[in-house]
Amino acid sequence: MSETGIPQMRAVSQDTPGGPEVLKVITTDRPVPGPTEVLVRVHAAGVNPTDWKTRAAGRFLSGSEPPFVLGFDVSGVVEAVGLGVTLFAPGDKVFGMPRFPHPAGAYAEYVTAPARHFAHLPADLDHVRGAALPLAALTAWQALVDTAKVRPGARVLIHAAAGGVGHLAVQIAKSRGAYVIGTARRAKHDFLRGLGADELIDYTEQDFATAVRDIDIVLDTIGGDYGARSLRTLRPGGSLVSILPLDDGFPADRAREARVRAGFLLVEPDRAGLEAVADLVNSGKLQVNVDKVVPLEDAAQAHALGETGRTTGKIVLTVAP
Repeated sequence: MSETGIPQMRAVSQDTPGGPEVLKVITTDRPVPGPTEVLVRVHAAGVNPTDWKTRAAGRFLSGSEPPFVLGFDVSGVVEAVGLGVTLFAPGDKVFGMPRFPHPAGAYAEYVTAPARHFAHLPADLDHVRGAALPLAALTAWQALVDTAKVRPGARVLIHAAAGGVGHLAVQIAKSRGAYVIGTARRAKHDFLRGLGADELIDYTEQDFATAVRDIDIVLDTIGGDYGARSLRTLRPGGSLVSILPLDDGFPADRAREARVRAGFLLVEPDRAGLEAVADLVNSGKLQVNVDKVVPLEDAAQAHALGETGRTTGKIVLTVAP
């Protein structure tokens, strides 16, 4: 409790752009939920590439600048509800990706956000795995289901298939009856076969652009020249969905000539998508792999690990016991 009587909480903040070392634990005021909002006691917070990119740039996509608290993936328990909230009550276990791309402050003991940015945590899921799901699973769902309309029999190419988004995308595509081809280092092939991948390409040994053809959907989680190279794999009428802005040199004219739809997807908070993801978890069709779990105060270590690009699945911060 502060001298003014406002309850306090721990959070990980930064004052300047920079490397992982700029992250520090602070004590700050606990937020209060406004109308249609919930206050969630955070038990675990997922770590995503957008977190370390925001930290390094010192700026959110929405324009917010330091000091700020990073993090979007939340799993926790509803502590209080604001005026007009009917979806949740105190004590409910929830998970979500609140406010993206505006600051959500998930690297903290409490967050507030619109109630509809959350969904009930699947019954068999603990908070660590719950925090690993929202941003990555929603990205995969919105790319493959909402945007590309994946259907049974579709041939789907997923880049960085063992990554946070990739390993969930493999399972979501399989749950829709697709034939899934993934790119990943050979050491991760057994892991991906266990998730249902039908065909795998080690990008260090083989050029995917010459190895596969007649692809209906490409999910590009890497960026750079991957989008342009992926055009060669797509059949007419196919879709290229990139979760990073398409490179300035992307040949849009060639895509149109090939009758390929190509675009950049920025994930959005999505209650319906979260509930669809929860249904897949409950039915045993979707599991999230957590590569590393570290306490909130070691957020810098989590960022350093994530920036190696060698994790399999997700990194999660534990916040409440």
